[in-house]
Amino acid sequence: MSSNPPIPNNFIRQIVTGDRESGKHGGRVVTRFPPEPNGYLHLGHAKSICLNFGVARDYGGVCHLRLDDTNPTREDPEFVEAIKADVRWLGFDWDALRHASDYFEVFYLCALKLIRDGKAFVCDLSADEVREYRGTLTEAGRNSPYRERSVEENLDLFQRMRAGEFPDGAKTLRAKIDMASGNINLRDPALYRIRKTAHQNTGDAWPIYPMYDYAHCISDAVEGITHSLCTLEFEDHRPLYDWCLAQIDLPNHPELVQPLVDAGLHMPVSTPQQIEFARGNLDYTVTSKRKLAALVEDGLVDGWDDPRMPTLAGVRRRGYPAAAIRNFWERAGISKQVSTIEYSVLEACVREELDASAPRRLAVIDPLKLVIANLPGDHAETLTFPNHPKNEVFGTRAVPFARELWIEREDFLEEPVKGFHRLVPGGEVRLRGVGIVECIETKKDTSGKVSEVHCTLDLASRPGREGAERKVKGTIHWVGARDAIEAEVRLYERLFTVADPNDDSAGKTFRDCLNPNSRRVVRGFVEPAAAAPAGTAFQFERLGYFVADSRDHTAGRPVFNRIVTLRDSFAKAAK
Repeated sequence: MSSNPPIPNNFIRQIVTGDRESGKHGGRVVTRFPPEPNGYLHLGHAKSICLNFGVARDYGGVCHLRLDDTNPTREDPEFVEAIKADVRWLGFDWDALRHASDYFEVFYLCALKLIRDGKAFVCDLSADEVREYRGTLTEAGRNSPYRERSVEENLDLFQRMRAGEFPDGAKTLRAKIDMASGNINLRDPALYRIRKTAHQNTGDAWPIYPMYDYAHCISDAVEGITHSLCTLEFEDHRPLYDWCLAQIDLPNHPELVQPLVDAGLHMPVSTPQQIEFARGNLDYTVTSKRKLAALVEDGLVDGWDDPRMPTLAGVRRRGYPAAAIRNFWERAGISKQVSTIEYSVLEACVREELDASAPRRLAVIDPLKLVIANLPGDHAETLTFPNHPKNEVFGTRAVPFARELWIEREDFLEEPVKGFHRLVPGGEVRLRGVGIVECIETKKDTSGKVSEVHCTLDLASRPGREGAERKVKGTIHWVGARDAIEAEVRLYERLFTVADPNDDSAGKTFRDCLNPNSRRVVRGFVEPAAAAPAGTAFQFERLGYFVADSRDHTAGRPVFNRIVTLRDSFAKAAK
């Protein structure tokens, strides 16, 4: 353990620091990241991942990855594997990998204890009747007519529930707390429901499944969690969390965890402390798993890893570096203040990371042919370009140059406008690394669109020659047409057109806010040195940052995704 704990920089770290100094939890720090495997993780989850794993790391503790698989109707092994891949991609690893289903026998024994202690009862009310009896925020609830069943009857009924004797929804096990509580979560909440559904880990062994609030606190305790870090919506659930732990009293009832001892899964039992923080919200984004699943299931995106999705699989495929996401959430900070962060802040972190790490390449995504008329048709030479203008360690590369080039169509304007400093008829511009060219002629296709620009190259302006320092206002990039590699380029924008796609006050849903231009596919050309394995990121000079698509890119059919533009063009367009 480090002798120099980190300086507290948020209220959670202040609590952890104080606990260590006081010797609470024996000075240990054990956290956990507990996702439900019912979908892919998103950017909001990354905040929790960075917090839980980061606190454990910085205080010399450990962090567990626990799959809260208590709802088998919504869970899938695909999601489990995706969660593990996302955590590792973000740069973290767990001390222990557990599933809530590892503790099903413990949950059951704890429930039997609550029943024997008169703290839980079997209820026959339907879901609608339970809601009716619960009351409102201003009116107390009413006791269930089954609340005063004897301990013996409750034990018998619960054991018969466990044996699969009753149909789905026929009965629940409820805590016996206080139907007049001002906190609705304490109005005799359900602890178990009947659900005869096969489970991905336990098969058909269990016809009853624990509710999240009940399973979560016990899972924390049996794993020895010291600080259970949750998002703010669980703040009202904390009294139930504490009530369950106090009534079950696991530290003084080792027989309840004997199944874990027998299975070799036992850990030191704790009395964990739940601490809540504000979740991570981003504008122009939805992070509801229900809405994300709808986007996938309705075919509105091309899967959970569509580069427009805010899932970690999606932004990874888009080309966002894991370090940029970690830096973003570190800068966003941890507090109890609910706020929404501008997506442009995340994009700025992505640019910052890629500016330092991405090699430069030449590419043209809206090609226009440029012919250098005063070079022979068979002219060919190799130019040397730096791979990174700010870092010599990246070395250099060979770039083929010939008589015919591709340039960006937007770098030529047939009818000049004020402030346009690129190529115009009769005008001059510098070709990156080549020299100064003057436009002498244009050719058009049958529709009247310019198809070729013919220029002459001022040979004296070539690098290393006397006229190389001659000044012209514009510099444009190019790709040699003869050696260029044709590529599919996917230009991504934000998936939604409004800052808050969750706002349905005007009668619209998030589906109505989808951006029809969120993906545009073009055919372009890249220099030979851009041929690289899938997942390789580059800065295409003057165009933005791009990555070879992890799914569709091949050597014979290159596919590049635009990660982010060089500047915040979205904000400029919005203005």
